[in-house]
Amino acid sequence: MADENRGGEADRRDALTPQARVVLCEEGTERPFSSALYHEARKGVYVCAGCGFPLFDSRTKYDSGTGWPSFFDVLPGHVETKVDFKLGVPRTEYHCARCGGHQGHVFGDGPPPTGLRYCNNGVALRFEPEAETPPLP
Repeated sequence: MADENRGGEADRRDALTPQARVVLCEEGTERPFSSALYHEARKGVYVCAGCGFPLFDSRTKYDSGTGWPSFFDVLPGHVETKVDFKLGVPRTEYHCARCGGHQGHVFGDGPPPTGLRYCNNGVALRFEPEAETPPLP
């Protein structure tokens, strides 16, 4: 993750779990089916665990069966991509556009309308549920 904004971002990074730090800062990967966010089904927004920047709307989340939270689209301009050859074949890796924290990889086997699967590490995200409307008196 970028260090140019040492204020609140540095504090949030210091508060990360060791596993989240490995994923976000060292481009690691969590074990499949290990994230509580894999089963999250409420309405809301998924934000970068490193800096709080919104990355995905819950309406784009779907069950890919892969073991990682998956989305068919991102919030426009909120992720950046690069080619990754770590497994010997080219893959498209994506990061938070604000802090550079590694999120996961994007593949071309997702559902309509985009046909994309953003396969995200759950520890790299934080879920912010949509505010519920209080009952009328």
